[in-house]
Amino acid sequence: MRVDVHTHIAPPAMVQDRSQFFDGEPIFQWLYESPKARLVTAESLLEAMDRDEIHRSVVFGFPWHNIETAKRHNDYVLEAASRHPSRLIPMGCVNPLSKDADREAQRCLQAGARGLGELAVYENCPIDAAIAGYQALIDCCRSSGGVMLVHANEPIGHAYPGKAPFGVEFYYEIARRAEGMPLILAHWGGGLGFYGLLKKEVPEVLAHVYFDTAASPYVYRQDIYAAMVRIVGPDKILFGSDYPLLAPARYLREIESADLGAEAVQAIVGGNASRLFGVEM
Repeated sequence: MRVDVHTHIAPPAMVQDRSQFFDGEPIFQWLYESPKARLVTAESLLEAMDRDEIHRSVVFGFPWHNIETAKRHNDYVLEAASRHPSRLIPMGCVNPLSKDADREAQRCLQAGARGLGELAVYENCPIDAAIAGYQALIDCCRSSGGVMLVHANEPIGHAYPGKAPFGVEFYYEIARRAEGMPLILAHWGGGLGFYGLLKKEVPEVLAHVYFDTAASPYVYRQDIYAAMVRIVGPDKILFGSDYPLLAPARYLREIESADLGAEAVQAIVGGNASRLFGVEM
């Protein structure tokens, strides 16, 4: 079984005219003002899944500042998953800095979301405010037994749309506060996994943390797969495509040609996610 843990879908009205959602949402505009930045409906995602033989996908929306827009987007995700329960696994998505984010998160979890994600703070803000926002969502997720998926990125290197201002210290603090709860750090965790080689404290904090591969072909050389298998183990790596940013096939080619071994490949492309989300192989 192949499970993609990182995909984005949007309501048809948003796909057809994204500009109507730019007002008051500078991050959404920053990421999606270019027509090259794709938005897709659930049906388009399912077509891509069929092409690349993906059996299930974890789906989510966008961390809107406007809570009403977040509700609308989350409702679409939940409704799409209810129509395709054997293919789509829904997550609730909120902005950790938004007022009533925890209330909307709780609503999604009670309505059938399997967790929260992709949670992100893209703008510069006091780190204490961001931590406090995440803490409220960690509490929601922990009480429901859900999975949390958090955007992370490397703190150095070239700039690109979607590169958040925080570094590994921030994501380590999120992991520490979420200790004992399943946490997925997107985009290879911004390099946090490399610190799993430290002898003290870090291995225990990262014991419950998974790392997804979203956007890997854009950011890392193929060597990242073998390196992370050696450091964190194949059981802590999850295939995520960030679709529609990239098609699943591009990742699968990299994973299957990285000399990881058949068991490791199967774990990464579906086995780990199947266990994490409780779906049958």
